[in-house]
Amino acid sequence: MAVVYKIDQNRCISCGTCDMECKFGAVRISDEGKFSIDAEACRGCGICAGVCPVDAAMKSSEI
Repeated sequence: MAVVYKIDQNRCISCGTCDMECKFGAVRISDEGKFSIDAEACRGCGICAGVCPVDAAMKSSEI
C-alpha cells in the first residue's frame, strides 16, 4: 500500500501552507475552510508534513 498523508483536523489551523506547497494538487479545501488530502492524488512525498507549522499533516497510519 502506498504511503498517503492526511490532515489531523484537531491540529490544523487552516493556514494553507500545505495547499501552496503540494506539487500534486492533492490538498482540498471544503466550503467550511477545512483542509484535507485527496488520497487518490497524494503521491506520499511528505512535503505537506514538512511545511506544516503545527504538524497536522502526517502519514495516514499515524492519525
